[in-house]
Amino acid sequence: MAMYTLRRLGYAVLILLGVSFITYLLLYMIPADPARQLAGRSATAETVANIRAQLGLDLPFYQQYFNYLVNLVQGDLGRSYIQRTEVSALITSRLGATTELMLWGIGFELLIGVSLGILAALKRNSALDRFLMALSFVGVSSPHFIASMLFLYLFAVNLGWFPLGGYGTVHHVLLPAITLGLLGSGWYSRMVRSSMIEVLHQDFIRTARSKGLTRARVILRHVLPNTIIPVIPMIGIDIGIFIGGLVVVESVFGWPGLGQLAWQAIQRVDIPVIVGVTMVSAVAIVLANLIADLLVPLVDPRIELDKS
Repeated sequence: MAMYTLRRLGYAVLILLGVSFITYLLLYMIPADPARQLAGRSATAETVANIRAQLGLDLPFYQQYFNYLVNLVQGDLGRSYIQRTEVSALITSRLGATTELMLWGIGFELLIGVSLGILAALKRNSALDRFLMALSFVGVSSPHFIASMLFLYLFAVNLGWFPLGGYGTVHHVLLPAITLGLLGSGWYSRMVRSSMIEVLHQDFIRTARSKGLTRARVILRHVLPNTIIPVIPMIGIDIGIFIGGLVVVESVFGWPGLGQLAWQAIQRVDIPVIVGVTMVSAVAIVLANLIADLLVPLVDPRIELDKS
């Protein structure tokens, strides 16, 4: 376990280096000029050049990237061009809100997705099964922006059940979390359905039935524990996606998390903030997947860690 963890951490360092390089390269290649935005439209070329020099944007790409890596190793994510604040402070101030929304969203995903997946598997090939799978396909295919605006209009504007936006209470988090749960539950329902159907055809299930166990006891004691195993890695992936990928949902619902911070930075070409949020998201994805991989053998000791 220790060697596997160290090996995975080594791979994680390489992955994070690759993510930082690609992100920095793409931002370097975009035609937008942060110095021009800071200086304003009426600024002279000399003023823009001075700002570019102050920010280090006049240096070659390799030197900019090397300077960023040196600072990153020291725990310095840089300063925001626009807000003139440390990027680490900006991210820290938004991380709590994103974590709260992530936990609620994943909770609703599991509640809805696992329940529908189990129901579909138990009613395999029935009209209910086909309806639930079609519903899950609609959920995973729906654009987050359209679905978020629709739910906001229906449940907040028309019905008045939830506030239009904001942060701070359970009432504020419920609608965006339910939206995320409905949109993401389709992945879990399809995974749980496939996994449960496979488990139901295993020999040990037939053995349990032959011993006279009731159908409910077979499902609760033997089927469900083995069905849930493939869901654990999916949760790990979701954690990483939620940490930095909730740009649309957070923007629509006015949720002050990392997604909203990233969207504001993209609009303003605030490169240090964009790279900082990207790196935090990458770290979250790597660590969440590592933890999920380590948990699976604990849930089912028959599964061995990949030694390669």
